[in-house]
Amino acid sequence: MAEPRVLVAGGGIGGLAVALTLHQIGVPFTVLEGARELAPLGVGINLQPNAVRELDDLGIGPDVLDTIGVAAREWALVGRNGHDIYSEPRGLDAGYRWPQYALHRGRLQLLLAQTLQDRAGLDAIRLGHRVTGYEKNADGSVTATGQHPDGTVWREDGAVLIGADGIHSAVRAQMHPAQPPIHWGGTMMWRGTTQAVPVRTGSSFVGLGSARHRVVVYPISPADPVTGLATVNWIAELTVDDTAWQRSGWFRQVGIEEFAHHFDDWTYDWLDVPDLLRRAEVVYENPMIDRDPVPTWQDGPVLLVGDAAHAMYPTGSNGASQAIMDARHLGAAMLRHGVTTDALAAFDAQLCGPISQLVLRNRGAGPFGLLDLVDERCGGDFDDIEDVVPEPERSAFMAGYKAAAGFAVEQLNTAEPTIPSGAQAPVTVTGR
Repeated sequence: MAEPRVLVAGGGIGGLAVALTLHQIGVPFTVLEGARELAPLGVGINLQPNAVRELDDLGIGPDVLDTIGVAAREWALVGRNGHDIYSEPRGLDAGYRWPQYALHRGRLQLLLAQTLQDRAGLDAIRLGHRVTGYEKNADGSVTATGQHPDGTVWREDGAVLIGADGIHSAVRAQMHPAQPPIHWGGTMMWRGTTQAVPVRTGSSFVGLGSARHRVVVYPISPADPVTGLATVNWIAELTVDDTAWQRSGWFRQVGIEEFAHHFDDWTYDWLDVPDLLRRAEVVYENPMIDRDPVPTWQDGPVLLVGDAAHAMYPTGSNGASQAIMDARHLGAAMLRHGVTTDALAAFDAQLCGPISQLVLRNRGAGPFGLLDLVDERCGGDFDDIEDVVPEPERSAFMAGYKAAAGFAVEQLNTAEPTIPSGAQAPVTVTGR
């Protein structure tokens, strides 16, 4: 019997992490990606220590990640008045055995793609193969259907299909045809990068402002030893009461003048927000969106992972991290059950419920929920945060989020490896 092949729809971070994991455990696969070529698209993201651990177990350790990003040292919330609300060390400084990284999403994607092709061959990723749907076959296998960029159609048979095709997933749309439309809670985001001197520790993630009106800044490269400048990623956010985003598209390049006036007087002795925005290399506008959770991510030999399964607001800095965790837990399920529907069912039973709750938790502002508390209690105007939200309450709030997201310090440091070193999946197809 031929070894069962896994089809992976999508060559983003989630799909590539699935493919690297399958290669590690000896499972044949093919990545089907719609783009004609992979390009370093996007802006800054964070990788939490749990995801960094998994990449390390894949042979992509801090020595490699240091070449495309910077290890984070602090996470902080600062009120609109410039006074600290909460701060804590991150990564190694917080006692984790693995760092937390801030880096450019596109550079991480290209790193994963190059690593995969170096290990599994150039044909591991088929570009120009957009998956548009699937057919379940009588023998328990699946056929992915799709289109090339010129409109011609193609079909590919496999044992299972993993839908890692993002928030606009065609695989999910077929699996859940009655799903609600993409959800928008009213927040607009403008994203960009600027060459600037990083603030606070030099590798700090800082959320400044209020629940409805804030700026997030963090470096995604080390500071130049001569100029002191780093590539600083920033996100300017504003909650609005209309649906103007529907007229301007999902993601578009914009000029600074379209939004910078909302932050005209955000000037502090440690950060000049107007200057940071004005000097941006490029700026993109997009609404903060997610999808309502669905009751299952599995349809027989088909499974959703990453944003296709659980697109979430970027308030917890764990969207990419969870996509990597999905890949590793899927690999662990295949170690136990083979390349089977039983493995997909085990993955679904383990993660669909808890991660769906995390989606809703992020919709409720995630760790930025502390800003909601401050707004509710004092309207954002305070001299001493202890008078508004005492330290034990702030710490308990953050501990609850980290536990839900799977990166509490002791929980992570003492956990057994998700994929044991040298483990290989059964090659026979069983459990259908």
